[in-house]
Amino acid sequence: MSALTVRLPDDKHRRLKELSRQRKVSVSRLIDEMTTLMLADFDAETRFQLRAARGQGKTSRGLELLGKAEDGARNSQQFRGGAE
Repeated sequence: MSALTVRLPDDKHRRLKELSRQRKVSVSRLIDEMTTLMLADFDAETRFQLRAARGQGKTSRGLELLGKAEDGARNSQQFRGGAE
């Protein structure tokens, strides 16, 4: 584990301390939780961008697969006894 010094305006520091008190965690733990959420968002965005790049130029194949999925869902619905 490593230490990090962060400079914040006094008002923001007071607000973070109040938030940490309300959540019954330390300011360090609160910042750890916030960075975990932000990194999860970053990872999800990165994965999305990589997948989008991998699928670039494959629109017709994607629409073909979507059509098959819709047909399968329609057939399954008819088999169960009707439309909703």
